[in-house]
Amino acid sequence: MKAPHPFSYWFARNNYFYRLLVRSFQHLVPPGKRVLNIGCTNGFVLNALAPAHGVGVDADESIVTAAQQAHPHLHFVHGTVAQIQTEQFDYILLSYTLMDTYDVQELLEQLQPFCHPATRLIILNYSHLWEPILWCAQKLGLRRPTPFKTWLAPHDTHTFLHLAGYDVVTVRKSTLLPARIPLLARLFNTWLAPLPLINHLCVNLFIAARPHAAALAEEDVTVSVLIPARNERGNIAAAVQRCPQLGRHTQLIFVEGNSTDGTWDEMQRVKAAHADKDILLLKQPGRGKGDAVRAGFAQATGDVLMILDADLTMPPEELPKFLHALLQRKGEFINGSRLVYGMESEAMRIANLVANWGFAVLFSWLLSQRLKDTLCGTKVLFKKDYEEIVANRAYFGDFDPFGDFDLLFGIAKLNRKIIDMPVHYKNRTYGSTNIQRWRSGVLLLRMWFFALRKLKFYESCAVPPRQRKVERVGTDRSQYTAAHLHDRDQQHIEPNVQQGGNHQRDCQKNSMSEKLNDRT
Repeated sequence: MKAPHPFSYWFARNNYFYRLLVRSFQHLVPPGKRVLNIGCTNGFVLNALAPAHGVGVDADESIVTAAQQAHPHLHFVHGTVAQIQTEQFDYILLSYTLMDTYDVQELLEQLQPFCHPATRLIILNYSHLWEPILWCAQKLGLRRPTPFKTWLAPHDTHTFLHLAGYDVVTVRKSTLLPARIPLLARLFNTWLAPLPLINHLCVNLFIAARPHAAALAEEDVTVSVLIPARNERGNIAAAVQRCPQLGRHTQLIFVEGNSTDGTWDEMQRVKAAHADKDILLLKQPGRGKGDAVRAGFAQATGDVLMILDADLTMPPEELPKFLHALLQRKGEFINGSRLVYGMESEAMRIANLVANWGFAVLFSWLLSQRLKDTLCGTKVLFKKDYEEIVANRAYFGDFDPFGDFDLLFGIAKLNRKIIDMPVHYKNRTYGSTNIQRWRSGVLLLRMWFFALRKLKFYESCAVPPRQRKVERVGTDRSQYTAAHLHDRDQQHIEPNVQQGGNHQRDCQKNSMSEKLNDRT
């Protein structure tokens, strides 16, 4: 019987498909993280992610040996999870591993000691719809022979994750056309694959999940409440008086945005009158609420960061619900939703209500997480997650004049769990809105289209280069080694994974920051 081809043979033959896998993993896992890859094969994905610490595990000893030779800066283990030294990782990748596992729940439970509260499991499965197609390709010698034990439907994977102590965060699908066919491959994989309904036909299914984590006590955290204010003089005193004690210590940060009604003087008066409270006053350096949020959070000292609009249409008395949900690990980004409870008659116009519903649908699809109200000003997250958003802000650029979407897009890119918190929406008692409704609606649509390419059509930012002829090792194609493939591909894969790499800069040439900020 003819000996089976080694993985390096299939890696060379189906190089385009594997490059698409690399791009998908790069979109999900930022560089510089601690990464564990179960089912790592020759280490091509692990190496492309540029981890600060990378460990790969595979059951094929020959593949592990070749991977270690090709990537000596990474660590590879032959065997199973039981052979890995227990340490915690930021990301754990399971590359088609669940489909080849006898007991899926047991494997997922074995991974719990390797997780901290912010760890993300990234599970890659083939879509069960592709089972007959891949079986035929295998019989025709077009793909690597792989006798999968279980073809998991998405619901089955979700069930296993729940039983093993994980929550599903996002589900993404990619790759409609696994083979490189000129023109068609780019059309199908870059532009058609992300579209609703069509994406159910994709071959690859990526599931991001988080481990259940122990709740935190309120006395263990400090809280910073950011209150951007422009022409809100009549609401400053009420904001201080009505804001409850949150956590072990509460810091109130007022950011004044070039008011003309004496808001700054009122802030100073209120601070002097409440010397027992920790109140920080800042004058906004730029324009727009987004600039105020960034300026205020830069000075925040709390473990938890909150935004409270100075119009007080979201009652400050409801802030403890946000803190409780965050500390109970219900989500990692608590987003206020005004569209659940009935609201007071003058709180929101009909046109605004319809627009809010429409944007909720658009942004829910864009972020791959369900949101009912993207425009509520109250948002709560851990400071450490905000710092990660800042560290990765180059991916989107300084584009958001509102402040909401810098956070929403950033937290979604980090695969953090977003949860809606229903709130009661009240009438204004002082002043008038600073929002120009129709102009803001146009800006929101432009931001949605801007983020569309970053979050859904990211393949358009860096399409895998054409497969080039691979150097031969001997005369038989089956003798291609992972080391030679690594040398050939190094110049193509590695530049795309560096922080602020070329593909990120190319996608930012038309940053919207100047176009948007000068309109707010």
